[in-house]
Amino acid sequence: MRRRLERGEPISGTVTLSAATAEQRDAMARLLGRRPRGGATVSVRLEDVDALLRRSGAHPGGLADGVVALTGPVHNRAEVAAAAEAAWSRAFGPLHTAVADRPELHEWARGLRETGAVRRVARDPDTARELLTRLAAVLAALPTEPEPVGRFAERILGSAHALDTDRPLTGLVFGAARALGAVGEGAGAPWRREVWASVGLVRDELSSTVLVLNLPTATGTPTGRVLAELREAGEPVVLTLRQLRQPPQLPASGATVSICENPVVVAEAAERLGPAAGPLVCVGGQPGVAVMTLLRSLAGQGAGLRYHGDFDWGGLRIGNLVFGRLPAVPWRFDADAYRRAAALGEGRPLAGEPTTCGWDTDLDAAMRQVGRAVEEEGVLDDLLHDLVDPAGSATATRR
Repeated sequence: MRRRLERGEPISGTVTLSAATAEQRDAMARLLGRRPRGGATVSVRLEDVDALLRRSGAHPGGLADGVVALTGPVHNRAEVAAAAEAAWSRAFGPLHTAVADRPELHEWARGLRETGAVRRVARDPDTARELLTRLAAVLAALPTEPEPVGRFAERILGSAHALDTDRPLTGLVFGAARALGAVGEGAGAPWRREVWASVGLVRDELSSTVLVLNLPTATGTPTGRVLAELREAGEPVVLTLRQLRQPPQLPASGATVSICENPVVVAEAAERLGPAAGPLVCVGGQPGVAVMTLLRSLAGQGAGLRYHGDFDWGGLRIGNLVFGRLPAVPWRFDADAYRRAAALGEGRPLAGEPTTCGWDTDLDAAMRQVGRAVEEEGVLDDLLHDLVDPAGSATATRR
């Protein structure tokens, strides 16, 4: 009867005990005031038991109240489950508010709810609400200007260890960082650093780097002196985020700094052009913290930034990020440039998940129509020509 009450079922109808002993049959007969019956089973109408308990005074509340008196309070499982689900829904309130106006986080947030990731680490709604409130505070601050993770955690969460690797919150923030930075699947420490760096969080100041060639810089800092020496030789250099604590200073504003996606452009520029190549910065895929730190500094000093990347879906995603976060203009990176390159037979079949182009509404449509990916290696001659003549590309005008 208790299980029926827990399921919200009525205590009515007939129940039967199979293979009843003689003692059990006798006890039921005496309870109901009827003559003992033969056979191996005993059946009883629950309405009869309920009426008996009320009439006899054994329990005026009847059978249901009698079950509670004998076995303790009974909770309707459906009602309990509904109340728990309502509590979990309330727990997700801070997260829903935090992502409401951020469509780039909608799919990630839906995954947190549907996969049960929060329930696995929080266990109960109260703990989950506290966890998600802290997560919402982090989301409100991301992406951030380049900052060590510990310093960011101290500033936002009140503890430098709040985003240590063994904390439940850290895993949730990592997933959000992947969504915000549009970083694809991966594994290993370099990939994890890339994910954190995509939203401005630095695990250390040496693993985040940027590849540059021929940056025109003043020589008032050690980094500036190194860059000046290597510019005279036309040699590339990899700078760490630590070396960019004091970003290189341009001797004058107005320089055009070209930005490419792949290191091969830098290597070919150094090989073919040497010191004659104009300033070039390589993002190396998704721009890391060192890349963004340097480019923001150069833009702040009056440099004009222009960007070229691969004509594939991944390249468009990187371009959306670059143009969305920097005052850069396309450098041979539009629909017309794509059609010219594809018409020469360059590239491979276009594959992967399509995306829209945020700076040229015709580009992604042209790529879908032509169906070929054109990497920077396929247009190297044009890019190198522009590095000697910064005004050589019609698309390199400042926005």
